[in-house]
Amino acid sequence: MAVTKPSQAWGTAACSEPRWPASLAIVCAALLNYMLPGKFTLGPPWAVPLIEMAILIPLSIAAPRRTPHERKPVQIAAVGLIVVANAANVASLIFLIRHLLFDSKTVTGIELLYSSVAIWLTNIIVFALWYWELDRGGPDERMLADHRAPDFLFPQMVTPDCTNADWTPGFIDYIYVSFTNATAFSPTDTMPLTPWAKSLMLIESVASLATIAIVASRAINILS
Repeated sequence: MAVTKPSQAWGTAACSEPRWPASLAIVCAALLNYMLPGKFTLGPPWAVPLIEMAILIPLSIAAPRRTPHERKPVQIAAVGLIVVANAANVASLIFLIRHLLFDSKTVTGIELLYSSVAIWLTNIIVFALWYWELDRGGPDERMLADHRAPDFLFPQMVTPDCTNADWTPGFIDYIYVSFTNATAFSPTDTMPLTPWAKSLMLIESVASLATIAIVASRAINILS
């Protein structure tokens, strides 16, 4: 009987991960929301960014790094921050499509173009945050030796000889997954394994398709 080499698979515990890459992504999302015209934002353009900063700043001070067994208030604040950014971006996309369909004369091609790009980029950021926050229980749970099974199958997990033995995904990996899913409208090199991961990637693809295929194409037609 052939002897199989031990597989690194997905059981490696992650190292403590700093919060600043995700925090920087939230700041970028807030700036993109602030730059949108007021008719495409949930409330005044400054309202959502203000709420996000009111959550992000204390969160970054209280928990600058992800640690095992994080306190519940920290976890709730981290998830709540993503919910706020996600809700604001969905609302912006709905407002944009509504103006396009029912009040297109009030929207210029330039407004449509840069608004659709801002919403599309924010979509990538938001879903990268969801993937990072939920995969294997989140950045805090991934540091435990008995963390749950993976929700995403990364290439490093099926080709362990091509990476370090202690490799675990970080925020940049989830940004890449989100970007490729938003541009290809489907998974590329990283496969979703669980129902929630598949559902989130499906929703991201639909939102990306609506932004690019409907809104951006209409803006180009107006400009031409």
